[in-house]
Amino acid sequence: MATTVPLLRTALQGKSPTLRREQELWAAGKKIVVGMDEVGRGAWAGPVSVGAAVLPQDRRVYKVRDSKMLTEPEREALYDRLSHWCAAWAVGHATHRECDELGMSAALSLAAFRALDQLGVEPDHVLLDGNWDFAQNGGAELLIRGDARSLSIAAASILAKVTRDRIMRDEAEHYPAYAFESNKGYPGPVHKAALHAWGPSTIHRRSWVFMDGLVWNGLSRYRRPEAQQRLFQ
Repeated sequence: MATTVPLLRTALQGKSPTLRREQELWAAGKKIVVGMDEVGRGAWAGPVSVGAAVLPQDRRVYKVRDSKMLTEPEREALYDRLSHWCAAWAVGHATHRECDELGMSAALSLAAFRALDQLGVEPDHVLLDGNWDFAQNGGAELLIRGDARSLSIAAASILAKVTRDRIMRDEAEHYPAYAFESNKGYPGPVHKAALHAWGPSTIHRRSWVFMDGLVWNGLSRYRRPEAQQRLFQ
């Protein structure tokens, strides 16, 4: 049974993403329109994740908003509904290690490729949030603030955010000092204090600049080969 979505807060009323762009594309014969959004790019630990969502043309789920505008309980309730409502959906990940080894741009593209690969349908058109084609499929349409404008992108943002949050809550059991259950790997006071006291965990992105000056606890600082080369030029 689907979880009941809380009543929409007054601050969120009138800020609903629409199906206007999707409807234009459907009318033009683009049957499989995929909305995509990323989460975790600014985190210091854990994966970077990309959600992909294909919406049905004949049914509607209400109260969907950009995931950043919603509380965690609101996202969790909507996730349950969206996962049943979407005609197809998937979330792709690039691990913390892949973020280190590839760099964020390539890791984000890898997560997007995995999301599209898992959809099980061939996209006719891709809508991306932002101003960069991180899906790297050659024909994506970029929408600035797309997660607030496009319903399919907003749906993808919620699916990606909840999926990644659940991963980080599970990881919190193994790394209790860093409070991943609350910060989900993003920087915050407890997270920063734990890093300075204990050094990084095995799921931290050890090539990131925030690693400079930390206590090291047996793990080594990771530098990509090209970054190492620049240091000695």
